[in-house]
Amino acid sequence: KALRTSVDVLAMSATPIPRTLEMAVTGIREMSTLQTPPEERHPVLTYVGAYDEKTLTAAIRRELLREGQVFFVHNKVSTIEKAAARIRELVPEARIAVAHGKMGEHRLEQVVLDFWEKRFDVLVCTTIVETGLDISNANTLIVERADRLGLSQLHQLRGRVGRGRERAYSYFLYPPEAPLTETALDRLQTIASNTDLGSGMQVAMKDLEIRGAGNLLGGEQSGHIAGVGFDLYVRLVGEAVAAFRGDTDEAPVEI
Repeated sequence: KALRTSVDVLAMSATPIPRTLEMAVTGIREMSTLQTPPEERHPVLTYVGAYDEKTLTAAIRRELLREGQVFFVHNKVSTIEKAAARIRELVPEARIAVAHGKMGEHRLEQVVLDFWEKRFDVLVCTTIVETGLDISNANTLIVERADRLGLSQLHQLRGRVGRGRERAYSYFLYPPEAPLTETALDRLQTIASNTDLGSGMQVAMKDLEIRGAGNLLGGEQSGHIAGVGFDLYVRLVGEAVAAFRGDTDEAPVEI
């Protein structure tokens, strides 16, 4: 846009950030949605519940029985080796590798390549795998502290599995002893209820409602809209945009 003001920009996203989505629903940007899933793609069966080692072990062993692979997301580098050691104790027959952003570039690349070539069964990793990783043989995802992750992150992580012909499973777990915050509960309920292919739009709309729309002209991507309510907020901005474009004779509502 700095080179030529008349350039058209097409942005694509599985779950638009709240500010981008708000621009679309209020008419500042035009929006199209792709509803057709890839061929032979199936919805990911999603389980949300308290962390339980029996559930964890059963999920990993079921995947191993069908010669598949598992993503285990532990989003804390300082304790990720400890988490991997615990999985080795629970499922000693599984071949386990660790991947996180503080590893050297070549070492990290080698681990991911080895996982892709099926030299490991379980990849214990941080959220660095949430985008751009396409491993069709990995069809079980386990997220250990799902209550700490954002809604778009959860949806992106779930998209790492279910890319082959096998039915995929995702487990979003939280510690049973600690009460969930209202926001975390809201996120987990949303990810549990929106499991269909193409549900990213519903997830993004809920994310917009939870996080707020942010600053349209600044860097802030989230902020509160609870003061006026989501529906009224979208209508107010929509009317302001229409008035600015000259689409209506009415002045925008002021509050």
